[in-house]
Amino acid sequence: METLSIIYAIKILLGGITAVLCFVLGVNNILAAVGVCLMVYFGSDYILKQIFIEKVEKLSVVTKTGVGIYVITWLFVWILIYTLQQSLVTI
Repeated sequence: METLSIIYAIKILLGGITAVLCFVLGVNNILAAVGVCLMVYFGSDYILKQIFIEKVEKLSVVTKTGVGIYVITWLFVWILIYTLQQSLVTI
């Protein structure tokens, strides 16, 4: 796999993990959830920059790659988990 594809795949996984983390922490406020999302993103961005420092032309490429899919995956999985939880509670 190419470097950018690896970064993209990692950010997809991180989006799902962040959604599960928000659920486990009991975050049900959108502002708190966005805060968790941003902390995980920038923390992982710092780590990914250290890992791929020699494999990309600019370090900003690491930050920009996959930001959209990270947010979309996080939001989709977080909503899905809460919807499943609420549907199981009402049964």
